[in-house]
Amino acid sequence: MKIAVIKLGAKGDVIRTLPIAEAIKKKYPNSEINWITRDNIKELMTGNPFINKISSIPLEINDKFDILYNFDIEDEATFLAASIKSVKKYGFYSEGGYPISFNLGAEYYLNTLFDDELKRKNKKTYQEMMFEAAELKFDKEKPKIYLNEKDKKYAEDFINKNKINTANLIGIHMGSSPRWPSKVWSKDKVKEFIIESNKIGQEVLLFGGPDELAKMENLVSELKENKIKFYQNNPHNSDKEFASLINICQKVICSDSFALHVAIALGKPTVGLFFCTSPSEVESYGILKKIVSPMLYEFFPERQDQYSEDLVNSISSKDVLDALNNNK
Repeated sequence: MKIAVIKLGAKGDVIRTLPIAEAIKKKYPNSEINWITRDNIKELMTGNPFINKISSIPLEINDKFDILYNFDIEDEATFLAASIKSVKKYGFYSEGGYPISFNLGAEYYLNTLFDDELKRKNKKTYQEMMFEAAELKFDKEKPKIYLNEKDKKYAEDFINKNKINTANLIGIHMGSSPRWPSKVWSKDKVKEFIIESNKIGQEVLLFGGPDELAKMENLVSELKENKIKFYQNNPHNSDKEFASLINICQKVICSDSFALHVAIALGKPTVGLFFCTSPSEVESYGILKKIVSPMLYEFFPERQDQYSEDLVNSISSKDVLDALNNNK
């Protein structure tokens, strides 16, 4: 049985959709899965035992499939979903410029994207909605990232170079996609957290990416000026290098972001901070402790594209430290 899965979207969304592959293999053990995505996420998907082939757009597919699943509503994905030949299709396509569901199970998720009231009231996780769209049973299958020996060596070299004792190492990621400007903790709160962590003997590894260069440089300068001990990743790390450093942390702190999905996929106990996105839609898998801003529903979902200084400062460092030290 030949199966095609389309999931483009943001990298974090691709990661949290990966459990679908395991569920497909459970239902169709002899199936061959061709997962179609963007080139920038292929590195993190490599080594997944449930996926037979990873294809990246742009591409032409002339093969005919038994089943096609499309989990995106963007034009590129819906065009592919409509054009690929398949006996059965689940998920989404578009008609007249509007996304439409192939099947009844996909309608609920589609409605959450366009109905703010339903979005606000929704208590289903993203995984539950995607499995519903695929008409597959969700047995809490987890997303997984598989690190190879090269990835592990990168992390070992980082540990040795910086002389890090990883037994008490906390990772904190200070960024997210710029799509939602109030999605991340303020720089001052991150600084305060690192200072307080120093006082109780916790080692801190500060993570940032290309979108956080200026913010990270400013924070690093302030921490060094105050002689605060910390480590930092290279903001130009590849995704696998980033994941390998997340993997050496005992626990991770981050917003609802790529880092959160990487940490969960690596099985790391995580404290997730939610400022303007739905905490209900994020599957905790028993390892995610959610801290929800008391101001969240003043912004979610209608005003989540707005920046608010009060909002990004609405979770205290004490809240995070308490959650961290109670998150066994």
